[in-house]
Amino acid sequence: VQLQASGGGLVQVGGSLRLSCVASGPTISNYPVAWFRQAPGKEREVVGAIRRRGSNTIYADSVKGRFAISRDDAKNTMYLQMNSLKSEDTAVYYCAARSPGRPGIILSAVGNPDMYDYWGQGTQVTVSS
Repeated sequence: VQLQASGGGLVQVGGSLRLSCVASGPTISNYPVAWFRQAPGKEREVVGAIRRRGSNTIYADSVKGRFAISRDDAKNTMYLQMNSLKSEDTAVYYCAARSPGRPGIILSAVGNPDMYDYWGQGTQVTVSS
Protein backbone atom coordinates (compact mmCIF):
# COMPACT_ATOMS: atom_id res chain seq x y z
CA VAL A 1 0.00 0.00 0.00
CA GLN A 2 1.23 3.47 -0.86
CA LEU A 3 -0.35 6.55 0.67
CA GLN A 4 -0.30 9.97 -0.93
CA ALA A 5 -1.33 12.92 1.24
CA SER A 6 -2.29 16.28 -0.22
CA GLY A 7 -4.36 19.36 0.44
CA GLY A 8 -2.16 21.30 2.78
CA GLY A 9 -1.49 24.97 2.41
CA LEU A 10 -1.58 28.38 4.03
CA VAL A 11 -4.79 29.41 5.72
CA GLN A 12 -5.80 32.13 8.14
CA VAL A 13 -6.88 31.51 11.71
CA GLY A 14 -10.48 30.39 11.71
CA GLY A 15 -10.28 28.99 8.21
CA SER A 16 -10.74 25.47 6.91
CA LEU A 17 -8.81 22.92 4.91
CA ARG A 18 -9.51 19.40 3.78
CA LEU A 19 -6.61 16.99 3.51
CA SER A 20 -6.81 13.91 1.33
CA CYS A 21 -4.93 10.65 1.52
CA VAL A 22 -5.20 8.45 -1.54
CA ALA A 23 -4.17 4.82 -1.24
CA SER A 24 -2.79 2.90 -4.16
CA GLY A 25 -2.73 -0.86 -4.16
CA PRO A 26 -5.13 -2.86 -2.00
CA THR A 27 -8.25 -1.21 -0.70
CA ILE A 28 -7.75 0.23 2.77
CA SER A 29 -11.41 0.05 3.73
CA ASN A 30 -10.61 -2.57 6.38
CA TYR A 31 -7.36 -1.00 7.55
CA PRO A 32 -7.05 0.87 10.81
CA VAL A 33 -6.13 4.39 9.75
CA ALA A 34 -5.05 7.60 11.36
CA TRP A 35 -3.92 11.15 10.80
CA PHE A 36 -0.86 12.42 12.64
CA ARG A 37 0.87 15.76 12.69
CA GLN A 38 4.29 16.99 13.61
CA ALA A 39 5.20 20.57 14.40
CA PRO A 40 8.81 21.79 14.35
CA GLY A 41 10.68 20.62 17.41
CA LYS A 42 7.81 18.45 18.59
CA GLU A 43 7.03 14.77 18.47
CA ARG A 44 4.58 13.32 16.01
CA GLU A 45 1.13 13.26 17.57
CA VAL A 46 -2.09 11.61 16.56
CA VAL A 47 -4.90 13.86 15.40
CA GLY A 48 -7.52 11.17 14.93
CA ALA A 49 -7.85 7.49 14.21
CA ILE A 50 -10.27 4.81 13.16
CA ARG A 51 -9.25 1.56 14.82
CA ARG A 52 -11.33 -0.72 12.63
CA ARG A 53 -14.13 -0.62 10.10
CA GLY A 54 -17.32 0.53 11.73
CA SER A 55 -15.70 1.68 14.96
CA ASN A 56 -15.96 5.17 16.36
CA THR A 57 -13.41 7.71 15.27
CA ILE A 58 -11.10 8.86 18.04
CA TYR A 59 -9.82 12.42 18.16
CA ALA A 60 -7.18 14.21 20.14
CA ASP A 61 -8.70 16.58 22.68
CA SER A 62 -7.04 19.51 20.93
CA VAL A 63 -9.04 18.97 17.74
CA LYS A 64 -12.36 17.56 18.99
CA GLY A 65 -15.28 19.36 17.49
CA ARG A 66 -13.11 20.99 14.83
CA PHE A 67 -11.60 18.12 12.83
CA ALA A 68 -13.30 15.14 11.23
CA ILE A 69 -11.97 12.03 9.54
CA SER A 70 -13.93 10.38 6.79
CA ARG A 71 -13.43 7.73 4.17
CA ASP A 72 -14.55 7.20 0.62
CA ASP A 73 -14.03 3.51 0.02
CA ALA A 74 -14.93 3.79 -3.65
CA LYS A 75 -12.01 6.17 -4.12
CA ASN A 76 -9.77 4.35 -1.64
CA THR A 77 -9.29 7.70 0.03
CA MET A 78 -9.47 9.09 3.53
CA TYR A 79 -9.93 12.72 4.44
CA LEU A 80 -9.24 15.09 7.28
CA GLN A 81 -11.62 18.02 7.37
CA MET A 82 -10.16 20.78 9.51
CA ASN A 83 -12.33 23.69 10.60
CA SER A 84 -11.80 26.64 12.92
CA LEU A 85 -8.08 26.31 12.45
CA LYS A 86 -5.74 27.75 15.05
CA SER A 87 -2.12 28.79 14.79
CA GLU A 88 -1.18 25.80 16.94
CA ASP A 89 -2.52 23.50 14.23
CA THR A 90 0.46 24.44 12.08
CA ALA A 91 2.36 21.24 11.32
CA VAL A 92 3.14 18.65 8.72
CA TYR A 93 0.22 16.25 8.55
CA TYR A 94 0.63 12.57 7.79
CA CYS A 95 -1.83 9.84 7.02
CA ALA A 96 -1.10 6.34 8.22
CA ALA A 97 -2.53 2.86 7.97
CA ARG A 98 -1.97 -0.47 9.65
CA SER A 99 -2.06 -3.80 7.91
CA PRO A 100 -5.33 -5.62 8.65
CA GLY A 101 -3.31 -8.82 8.97
CA ARG A 102 -1.87 -7.59 12.24
CA PRO A 103 -3.73 -7.61 15.55
CA GLY A 104 -6.01 -4.66 16.14
CA ILE A 105 -4.79 -1.55 17.90
CA ILE A 106 -5.85 -1.23 21.49
CA LEU A 107 -7.36 2.08 22.44
CA SER A 108 -4.38 3.22 24.44
CA ALA A 109 -2.03 2.64 21.52
CA VAL A 110 -3.76 4.51 18.70
CA GLY A 111 -1.41 7.43 19.19
CA ASN A 112 1.74 5.37 18.87
CA PRO A 113 3.27 5.86 15.40
CA ASP A 114 4.89 2.43 15.66
CA MET A 115 1.45 0.85 15.39
CA TYR A 116 1.18 1.87 11.74
CA ASP A 117 2.81 0.20 8.78
CA TYR A 118 2.16 2.62 5.94
CA TRP A 119 2.69 6.37 5.84
CA GLY A 120 1.98 9.16 3.46
CA GLN A 121 4.72 11.65 2.69
CA GLY A 122 3.23 14.49 4.70
CA THR A 123 1.57 17.73 3.70
CA GLN A 124 2.32 21.10 5.28
CA VAL A 125 -0.46 23.05 6.94
CA THR A 126 0.34 26.60 8.01
CA VAL A 127 -2.19 28.65 9.92
CA SER A 128 -1.41 32.35 10.04
CA SER A 129 -2.83 34.92 12.40
